[in-house]
Amino acid sequence: MKFYNRQTELADLERGRILSESVASFTVLTGRRRIGKTMLVLESVKDQKYLYLFVSRKGESLLCAQFQEAAQAALGLRIYGELTEFAPFFEELLRFAETTPYTLIIDEFQDFERVNPSIFGEIQRLWDQYRDRSKINLIVSGSVYSLMMKIFEHGKEPLFGRKTAGLSLRPFTAAVIKEILSDYNPRYTPEDLLCLYMLSGGIPKYISLLLDRGAVTAKKMINQVTLPDSPFLGEGRELLVAEFGKEYGIYFSILQLIAAGKNSQSEIDSVIGKNTGSYLANLEKDYALITKNKPVFSKPESRNTKYKIGDQYLRFWFRFIYPHESLVETGRTDLLREFVIKGYEQYSGSVLEDYFRDRIAREDRVTTVGNYWDRKGENEIDIIALNDLDGTALVAEVKRNPRKLNLTQLELKAEKIHGLGNYKIEFRGLSLADM
Repeated sequence: MKFYNRQTELADLERGRILSESVASFTVLTGRRRIGKTMLVLESVKDQKYLYLFVSRKGESLLCAQFQEAAQAALGLRIYGELTEFAPFFEELLRFAETTPYTLIIDEFQDFERVNPSIFGEIQRLWDQYRDRSKINLIVSGSVYSLMMKIFEHGKEPLFGRKTAGLSLRPFTAAVIKEILSDYNPRYTPEDLLCLYMLSGGIPKYISLLLDRGAVTAKKMINQVTLPDSPFLGEGRELLVAEFGKEYGIYFSILQLIAAGKNSQSEIDSVIGKNTGSYLANLEKDYALITKNKPVFSKPESRNTKYKIGDQYLRFWFRFIYPHESLVETGRTDLLREFVIKGYEQYSGSVLEDYFRDRIAREDRVTTVGNYWDRKGENEIDIIALNDLDGTALVAEVKRNPRKLNLTQLELKAEKIHGLGNYKIEFRGLSLADM
């Protein structure tokens, strides 16, 4: 798949390179696995002098030998003697940049924690020593969110306060997903687009895994995902076991419940059999995997809260694949496919709501986007988008089938919401036809 979009991110990285012409620049790039961090940084330096280092989980001496070879090949920097520790190697790179400006990319930076945790302190010491005279554009990237936050955002960590810029890579927008699908299938249907959004969530690698294999329609996408050798089957576990460590079991159980519609803490606690408040807080704040949502116009102290998995692929994985892993292990992915097809219409209806909320938040002139429900669950509105600058509001109902939209009923629901009366309201029905 060719390189799409990311113009804003490329501009941000270019600003770091320009800064490094006068003083060392240190950019921290975060984003979940498969979101295209490596492709982005390599695209940003494709016509420049750079050194790319990947931190694999091996001994420090072996890693340094590999890095020395890479430095000589990419920069012509020959380091005499065999370096067995990262610190002296990093110092050589900083010294080299005193006379030769270049970009240093360190990928999966958080894995230095497994190689040798003291490396972070050594980097801090050397960075403070050389940053005023070294014209280096340092870009470090990492996909384990909790570790990257710990390394750079916790006040007691050595690299706290050292970055000059931070960049968090987000999934492709709805507009970019449509552009990509159109390139592969100019005659795509709204169902095809919805299915691609549902399975990929805008993650470039997942889009590529589907479209490059000819899965350009909804039916072909579901078939591709449920093939016995499909990388989609094990990806959820691979992504999260490294994040959660030995407690992954209870986190997986909570995420499975949320994906199945048990989205309040009381519902989750009743199934798990214990108070899960601390786990939910970790999933929201430390791992950034779930969001805690409240109805629009609710008070800050309101406990009327629902949890939701923010990542569309992981939401799908915990809804359909994780509960049926035994079918994967026994090779009966044909039965797994039946489960997906059986639940597809109902499940994709809720995904369609996400699609429109995401599109409105990113593309329309709005300051708040959410939905509404009362404590009794009798008055639900799919989308409320507010523009506090203009005093306008969009109130929308979302249905797969446009014939099921009922704007008269939507207006009656809106009348019961305190706060909407201060806005000029537009009522809208959204369906597959509006994608």
